[in-house]
Amino acid sequence: MGNIDFLQLFQGIATLAASEPKILIGRIFLILLGVLLIYLGKKGVLEALLMIPMGLGMATVNAGVLFLQGGKMGTLFLDPLSSETNQLMSVLQINWLQPIYTFTFSNGLIACLVFLGIGSLLDVGFVMARPFRSMFLAVCAELGTLVTFPMGVWLGLPVNQAAATSTIGGADGPMVLFSALVLAPEIFVPITVVGYLYLGLTYGGYPYLIRAMVPRRLRGMPMPQEKTRNVTSEEKMVFAVIAAIALCLLFPVAAPLFLSLFLGVIVRESGLTHFYELFSNTVLYGATFFLGLLLGVLCDANTILDPTVLTLLIIGIVALTFSAIGGLLGGYVLYFASGKKYNPVIGIAGVSCVPTTAKVAQKTVSEVSPESIILPHALGANISGVITSAIFAAVLITLVRAASGQ
Repeated sequence: MGNIDFLQLFQGIATLAASEPKILIGRIFLILLGVLLIYLGKKGVLEALLMIPMGLGMATVNAGVLFLQGGKMGTLFLDPLSSETNQLMSVLQINWLQPIYTFTFSNGLIACLVFLGIGSLLDVGFVMARPFRSMFLAVCAELGTLVTFPMGVWLGLPVNQAAATSTIGGADGPMVLFSALVLAPEIFVPITVVGYLYLGLTYGGYPYLIRAMVPRRLRGMPMPQEKTRNVTSEEKMVFAVIAAIALCLLFPVAAPLFLSLFLGVIVRESGLTHFYELFSNTVLYGATFFLGLLLGVLCDANTILDPTVLTLLIIGIVALTFSAIGGLLGGYVLYFASGKKYNPVIGIAGVSCVPTTAKVAQKTVSEVSPESIILPHALGANISGVITSAIFAAVLITLVRAASGQ
């Protein structure tokens, strides 16, 4: 009797004891993984802003499982599967993160807010100074998307799910969230979780890939001095306006993201100081924090142990690996085309994970040659990667929806 009272008092332990072995092991593993993500974020191995709230959310959601009405197990965090009106209204009044999830996450608003903040930090002058080289590297770094779309179909995913998962190769978290929501809403939660989990690992994993593909003598190469004129704020604004209108005209399915990104650029260049401070700090960091927290909370054992997730995990790691390989191969193309004057490491920055991959490129080069500065070139490729990832995702969404008659 005392044992029963103990379990009734501490329901997190009681639900562990009542879980089937697979769920029990999964919950314990995810609690430990969440703690590890917090540690790696604190140490700077992974992106702290995203990984720390994600890790804590992952650990606590798997610890805080209790018995709900009717003996069903659940949490008081959120219910991503609530769709019926009365049920949704009930959980909105009970689950504390449900309003944030329902009104910002599940409709893609949080992705647009992140893009707005990112846009306010982007200096498109780096792209305008070297447009063809930057865009070439960014296109090469979409190799993962091109490889994993047919791979997903081959692994048994429906075309819409394969297309949504392949966008992980673009290495753009908000774009993965948005694409999954449009193309495969039935599994957009695990796709987004897998995508962001792997994006957080690029900071720690890509340096090893660079060392494997680029010999030390090339990694330390200084970039040749080149004459580039200063691009004025007016020119950057004209570029942003034209690019936003043209891309929305060509790919209206991704228009909310294009608008958000280039609106941020225009705010940056137009001298609207108060808006710039708001978007580049409060909006960006606030949206990213809650995005990480929600992603962690969505990592409950029942979701992660779904058999489909294993396929998504395989596709996600292949996508990001091949995108990095594609970017570095593009860097080698420019290396030979320039008469062996172009540092091929810059190619990794074509993978759109702003500004992580640009920082990885510079950090890897600095380890060999501290005086070699490649960051301006890397940022050009990095910013171009944001644009190309949106274009590739928009093309996939348009083609899949057209093929399905939507």
